[in-house]
Amino acid sequence: MKPTPSGYRPPARWLHWLTALLVLLMIPAGLIMVREGLPRPVQDTLFLFHKNAGVIVFLLMVVRLIYRWRNPPPPLPASVPDWQRLAARLSHGALYLLAILLPITGYVRVRADRYPIEGLDALGIGTMLPKSEALAGAASELHETLAFLLIAVLLVHLAAAIQHAVVKRDGIWARMWPPTG
Repeated sequence: MKPTPSGYRPPARWLHWLTALLVLLMIPAGLIMVREGLPRPVQDTLFLFHKNAGVIVFLLMVVRLIYRWRNPPPPLPASVPDWQRLAARLSHGALYLLAILLPITGYVRVRADRYPIEGLDALGIGTMLPKSEALAGAASELHETLAFLLIAVLLVHLAAAIQHAVVKRDGIWARMWPPTG
């Protein structure tokens, strides 16, 4: 199946918005869950959500990559300047890469410290890593750095989306909204 000339097909839109929703919920959960003095039940709930949502984001990203490979995105309109095409390509690439690397580093951090990932554990998928505080610590630092990088790239992505939707009104926003196509 080829993309429609003016916008993304509904499966691509649904995958985008479902991933976006989970990521936008995971960011505050991740920032809050590591705060000192947080009541333990709140912290546990946030960790539970963040870890398991990370697994779902990883799986969604695998599906998105396969779908994108089989259904390339529609070309940008000719009115989009070359520098914006490059910026879009780089920012989308960064978002895809970060949305894959963050769940992997999160998995390594959690499993190397022998913490559960309840969704995987319920499916009988145990850890694939040795216990290692050094590995968990390195993965934790990388995860945090990548998370702040993701926030920065997301802010650029959101600013560009708002600019196209509200300021330019050039149809770029309509390529992805509404989710139903």
